[in-house]
Amino acid sequence: MTNPTRNIVWQETKVSREDRYRLNNHRSCLLWFTGLSGAGKSSLATAVEKELYSYGIRSYVLDGDNIRHGLNSNLGFTPEDRKENIRRIGEVSRLFVDAGLFALTAIISPYREDRQMVRERFAKGEFIEIYVKCPLEVCEMRDPKGLYKKARRGEIQNFTGISAPYEEPLQPEIVVETDKQTLEQSVAQVIQYLKERHYLDYIQGEG
Repeated sequence: MTNPTRNIVWQETKVSREDRYRLNNHRSCLLWFTGLSGAGKSSLATAVEKELYSYGIRSYVLDGDNIRHGLNSNLGFTPEDRKENIRRIGEVSRLFVDAGLFALTAIISPYREDRQMVRERFAKGEFIEIYVKCPLEVCEMRDPKGLYKKARRGEIQNFTGISAPYEEPLQPEIVVETDKQTLEQSVAQVIQYLKERHYLDYIQGEG
């Protein structure tokens, strides 16, 4: 079978990543928030984005539900569709990072293999996996969208944590336990990680 991309060449731009770092005065990276539904991924990602904004950091949240309204509206929740969902979001995130921005993704992304697939598309240090850890029983108790109740009644198939697995990250860069700390504490934990590793500033020669 002919490879459809064999005659396609990546078009280089005249503006380098370093140029964008200097313009923005900060580095770029992907913050990949993963965890069960109801763990607090979207709440944490949007709160971190707001805090980054206060530091003058250019960033954008790619929320899993929002992406499924448009780019991924043709995908379901089978393992194959979940993989393609993750692949597309990973590629969009890579463009954001290449543009010198912080991309923040809030997606269940239940399979380690799929998360690793995205990680391998980024240079070392550009992919920061943030495990938003919360016990299933707490997520069910929160159930902000009423999805767990529907899943327990069999109204939703392939629901992560109920009728489909969630594979915990083995070596995430950050673990945030949302059942043990406040949203403000969780945001501070992420920001501290970024500060300590100079993601929030740009030192020429270290980009």
